[in-house]
Amino acid sequence: MRIIYMGTPEFAVPALNSIIDAGHDVELVVTQPDRRGNRGKVVFSPVKACALNRGIKVSQPDNIKNDPDFIKELDALKPDLIVVAAFGQILPQDVLDIPDYGCINIHGSILPEYRGAAPIQYAILDGKDKTGVTIMQMERGLDTGDIISVAEVEVGRKDIISLSDELAECGAKLVINTIDLIAEGQATYTKQDDSASSYAHMIRKEDGYTDFNSSSSEIDNKVRAFKVWPGTYTNIGDKVLKIFDVLPIDDVDEDAGFGVITSVDKDKFTVKCADGTLEIREVQLQGKKRMCVSDFIRGNKLEVGMRLK
Repeated sequence: MRIIYMGTPEFAVPALNSIIDAGHDVELVVTQPDRRGNRGKVVFSPVKACALNRGIKVSQPDNIKNDPDFIKELDALKPDLIVVAAFGQILPQDVLDIPDYGCINIHGSILPEYRGAAPIQYAILDGKDKTGVTIMQMERGLDTGDIISVAEVEVGRKDIISLSDELAECGAKLVINTIDLIAEGQATYTKQDDSASSYAHMIRKEDGYTDFNSSSSEIDNKVRAFKVWPGTYTNIGDKVLKIFDVLPIDDVDEDAGFGVITSVDKDKFTVKCADGTLEIREVQLQGKKRMCVSDFIRGNKLEVGMRLK
């Protein structure tokens, strides 16, 4: 098939590689514009870096719906299919109508659950046992198109990094099978049950704050979901403290209030939550590097009875 591929982050790289390796003709890769990194250095998106490494032309429109010349460029390529994975822009109807087989999207949840920008984070936040990848036919609505294929993945205690990587590889395999079904006229298209849908809004910086007025398992979920960004953070004194490596435990001090440190030893400390206790093994104090608790307590006061808030 003649394919145009649209994607931006690391999640979208395995599918691009699998499509190329399967022998499909990737005419163009479309990704978000370059950004400025540390010290003003230009940073390519992972998908752009992959495409250039594979010798494929890359385009980076600022806003497709306001770029008629770019839409004409897409139309002139006469693609059979456009494949999208975490691209970061909503495609206008003029683009959806270009390919003979339409546009398909590799989405990181089992639709109709978790439509929107952060489906993987929400599967972890909500403590789901399973999540997965859905490949759907795209339409004007946000993640509302007909479902073509689905694959499941166990969540367990995976964090956003490991779960995203697993889902990306899962999607890379699923998209090849799905493209084959489409080409052979064997694909089935199932309408979504809108009444069963939920929306995973874009994660904001303030979503990472916690004062421990929730269960230890909920905070554990948040730490794993927000490990990349925005992190899970609280306050110790007048400084922000990010928490990373945590574990809910059964040891509960019934007399302590939520946010109170209930024990401290050489490599961990525990904090009372509204329900249960959280063991913390890795932290980052404002203005400092991320470190294990054993290093943290060498230079910082940490005592039973102190409160994080």
